[in-house]
Amino acid sequence: MFFLMTILYSVILLQLNYYGIMANPSCFSSFVRTKKESVSMTEVSSQLPAEPISAVGIVSSPSKAPDGYYVVAQTTDGSDADLRKDGLFKSKVTRYLCFSRNPGLDVVADVKLTDIKDTLPEGFTPLQETLDNKEAAMRKRRLCVKVSPRAAAQTAVYDIQIVAKSKHHLVNYTCVGEINNMFVWCRFGDVHTQALLKADKPNTAQQVQSTRMSTGRPDCDRQRLGSFTKTALDDVPFVVSEKFHDTKTEFHYNFTTERSIVR
Repeated sequence: MFFLMTILYSVILLQLNYYGIMANPSCFSSFVRTKKESVSMTEVSSQLPAEPISAVGIVSSPSKAPDGYYVVAQTTDGSDADLRKDGLFKSKVTRYLCFSRNPGLDVVADVKLTDIKDTLPEGFTPLQETLDNKEAAMRKRRLCVKVSPRAAAQTAVYDIQIVAKSKHHLVNYTCVGEINNMFVWCRFGDVHTQALLKADKPNTAQQVQSTRMSTGRPDCDRQRLGSFTKTALDDVPFVVSEKFHDTKTEFHYNFTTERSIVR
């Protein structure tokens, strides 16, 4: 027994010397700490999408998503993003997350993943059915969304990604929960900043219409002067031509015959 322990101890020393740890004992703790704290950082996109997410749903297949919806069919590393898969075996029932960015009055202000037995967070609505066939969306977990009027929302969700590794972080994203060893990450952005930028931009259609009106006929052009409307013909004097002065004598008729008949 003592002989076996001696051999095992010698093997450990040889391994430590091979990695250079025994030459500097302080490297051992640093080596272990680095291994535990290593986190992979990935930047999906540094540019914020133009529109925030307006609706989130669950579908049974990527091909069955409604029109205008984006399906998160794969994780960031290219794996299948099925939210209902069981371990190594692929289930016959699949569930995929999808979302839309249709401009409207409402935006998705927040997303949470909770246990099915937990109390529903205040202001959140659970996604209980699939959008395509109205089947149960989840089993043990529950995806909840918080929808807010666009005018009242300060921040909103602009993008959703699914990560398959727990130590794989996305830059500018926030992890909102875990489901089937996959993690849902959301990117938040300021709603008011985007709205103000759009409000400051001039309407191109109005500019084109104004340009077309200004290049029309001069006699149809109108200018706003004070509180009244002035046309291009208002200052033009209207005078009868002199060649029509003699027509009064030429075509004069005194109705003498008619008057004699009446009498």
